[in-house]
Amino acid sequence: MPLNDHQRAEFDRLVRSRPVVLFMKGNRRFPACGFSATVVGILDKVTPGYETVNILEDAQVREGMKEFSSWPTFPQLYVKGEFVGGCDIVKEMYASGELQKLMGAEPPPPVAAPNVTITAAAAKALVAASADAAGEVIRLAIDPEFRCDLQVAAREGDDFEVHSNGAVLYVEHASAARANGIQIDFVEGPGGMAFKIDNPNEPAQVKRLAPRELKALLDLGRIELFDVRPEAERAMASIPQARALDKPGPAALFALKRDAAIALHCHHGMLSRAAAEELLREGFTNVYNVEGGIEAWSRDVDPSVPRY
Repeated sequence: MPLNDHQRAEFDRLVRSRPVVLFMKGNRRFPACGFSATVVGILDKVTPGYETVNILEDAQVREGMKEFSSWPTFPQLYVKGEFVGGCDIVKEMYASGELQKLMGAEPPPPVAAPNVTITAAAAKALVAASADAAGEVIRLAIDPEFRCDLQVAAREGDDFEVHSNGAVLYVEHASAARANGIQIDFVEGPGGMAFKIDNPNEPAQVKRLAPRELKALLDLGRIELFDVRPEAERAMASIPQARALDKPGPAALFALKRDAAIALHCHHGMLSRAAAEELLREGFTNVYNVEGGIEAWSRDVDPSVPRY
């Protein structure tokens, strides 16, 4: 049913309640999807003050915002009452500096060409690949999650041209800071020879933890376990050692040392991964996601825990 005038006025009030409002799945501290987590990570770099609205908690807000914004998915970012866009648009605007300008933040500093070390073996392989490139170049892009894309591709106008050990590499302009200091090697792997990129800029990553491994660590008292599921799901099934991430849960979590071993679990492992990624952004460095969630725990460790 279309929004009436009163409902539109309420949504207009909501989007103007703060200069920056993000409608997302989950909240600022614990995003409930990867797209929401990405936008939260960007906003944390741009402005300390922004409001988040968890659309999973209110079906009327969730459905109404789709019509109000004429945008079918979440997250949705509003700045000064104006709709900006979703995850992809926010990423593009941040990379170009347009988002910082819109929010009145300091513009990003000038980008310098990255320092890249290419080993002799990698240089030989890159030179050979360049010879067959048919007018294209060897190009490297590193996304905000530090996934590397090294391929033969067309050169972009603002790419940085990097020389090392006789090889020429073109680095995407937006990836320059993430590429600074990397080393590219060419080594034997399970599938044969392949490029290996060591990146000192890459932050700590969420580690995978199988249920049986979790059980062993819990028995030894070497890990803290938190359950990110809502209360209704915890009532159906739970792991005794897990603490809920509501009410006193976050206080207990954030009282831990930033290098403490922390595991998060949900039903199947997806929601907890998004929450684990957010913990990394909060400065925790030893974070695990329980693969398969409590469903896998019931199957592999404790069949007495109900499956649902």
